[in-house]
Amino acid sequence: MFRIAHALQSPSCQPMTTQLQKSMSPRAWAELCVLALIWGGSFLSIRVALNEMGPLTVVAYRVGLAAVILWAYVAWRGLAVPRSARLWVGFAGMGLLNNVIPFSLMAWGQLHIETGLTAILNAGTAIFGVLAAAVFFADERLTLRRAIGTALGFAGVATAIGLDQLGALDPRSLGQLAVIGGTISYALAGVWARKRLVGLPPQIAAAGMLTAATAIILPAAWLIEGPLPLPRAPATWAAIGYYAVIATALAYLMYYRVLAMAGSGNLMLVTLLIAPVAILLGAVALNEALPPHAYAGFALLAAGLIVLNGRGLRQSARRAGPVPRPLSPDGPSSAP
Repeated sequence: MFRIAHALQSPSCQPMTTQLQKSMSPRAWAELCVLALIWGGSFLSIRVALNEMGPLTVVAYRVGLAAVILWAYVAWRGLAVPRSARLWVGFAGMGLLNNVIPFSLMAWGQLHIETGLTAILNAGTAIFGVLAAAVFFADERLTLRRAIGTALGFAGVATAIGLDQLGALDPRSLGQLAVIGGTISYALAGVWARKRLVGLPPQIAAAGMLTAATAIILPAAWLIEGPLPLPRAPATWAAIGYYAVIATALAYLMYYRVLAMAGSGNLMLVTLLIAPVAILLGAVALNEALPPHAYAGFALLAAGLIVLNGRGLRQSARRAGPVPRPLSPDGPSSAP
């Protein structure tokens, strides 16, 4: 992997850049892990909401509320609202690829297949993301290291969930195909963002994306599932609050930050961490027993991440020296 070419600006308002493929800095790793923690709990919240609402309605609440929150934040920061038609075309494409298509397909898929199998298939985003980045970007080429590391990481997620779940994989299942379609859409979204949304603060990019997604999904939900209902159950409100405010508005600010720091291929690695995080959250919050094969899965996952980013980790260690030091508040250093 290539080292970071330039230091980032203030982390609260850093622009998206066209920098070369980068090693994973400690800051990028930290934010990637936080994203995994946030999105690891999203399967449960979405499933709770699906008990009362249809999949498209769930998505409409998610992107609509998140868009309102992000534009309020943009107004508070005094950031300029983009008026370029080219940018809004970029927002529309990103909203479709990163929100409407995958959110809808995966929510519908969760109604028909097991949560464990959904998580395994969702982790395929990392594989599709690395392949898509290799096809579209010369600086994110598919090296032997990346191919082996991604394969090991995917095997780790599958093992952690339970290899017996793989026996349920049936290509004829529409639910499974829907989730796979969502992972491909996620992967293409990373490419689209780098090609069409460069030079924007993450707040603007995320707000524009979610606004465009809302404009697409609202009429679709109305036509297919009827007018948006007000949730009745407190659990549904709690689920909507979690996946709209935390797993969407907050998470997508971090999504664009990690994209700028690490590149679209590395960003897709978050999907390899989501399923193990979900297992750990279940063990802590629900007293679910963590089976032995979960530990084997974590070992494989760790091996895959080391293979993928071993060089970047060694560079980070050399920068830090023998005694850990805090990162600059303005972002990671450009020093090799």
